[in-house]
Amino acid sequence: MKKKIIIVLGVIVGIFLILVAYFFFFDMNQENQLKEEFSELQQLVSEDDIDVEVVNQRLNKTVTKDDYAKVEKAFKAYLKDSLDNSVAITDILNDERLTNILTVDNYQTDGKQFIQTKQYIAEVKQELEKRKKKYNEHLTEKKAMSYIEDKGLDSYYVEFYKRELIGDMSDIKQDKSVENSIDEILSLLDSSEKVIQFLASHPNDWNIEGENIVFLNPALKSDYDQLIAQVVK
Repeated sequence: MKKKIIIVLGVIVGIFLILVAYFFFFDMNQENQLKEEFSELQQLVSEDDIDVEVVNQRLNKTVTKDDYAKVEKAFKAYLKDSLDNSVAITDILNDERLTNILTVDNYQTDGKQFIQTKQYIAEVKQELEKRKKKYNEHLTEKKAMSYIEDKGLDSYYVEFYKRELIGDMSDIKQDKSVENSIDEILSLLDSSEKVIQFLASHPNDWNIEGENIVFLNPALKSDYDQLIAQVVK
């Protein structure tokens, strides 16, 4: 009887050890898959010419299972929101209308009250300020961690997310290139807005002749030139 009990206990212990080993190697495999996925995503978004469609396809795919899938989905949701915001900023910065505000074509099309131009400038400034704020928020650990806080995960997975996926964000924070680009466009819009407001305030004092704007009053021409100089400096 004792021998049978020992055999049964041995079988139970053996099964237990097998299960422990299985879950250990399963977890290690899941973690390695997630680390590899993150590494490949880093390479994709570090390219000079990012293929947004390819990155989004990767972000919409899940390579892990169970709790690790929750970690993966949380991190990819964070990345997707960050990417979408960056793409929106890039689209604004590359909008041809920005460089057409102070052209003769726009003066002829929307002058002399510049209703559409004023509205465009106000909307772009508001959108850029919003996107800039969101961009800076996404560079904080608090924002990054908010994507996993409501997933009902054990602290181990939350710490894994923080340690292996989020990591130290200080290097990213130090890169001010995006923020500087936004500030440059905002400054350009402020200067351009002053020119447009000036022209709208003196509708009867200027005309378009050929490819040039001509002022009837030399003093106003001087004021206009000074405002333009602030734009191009």
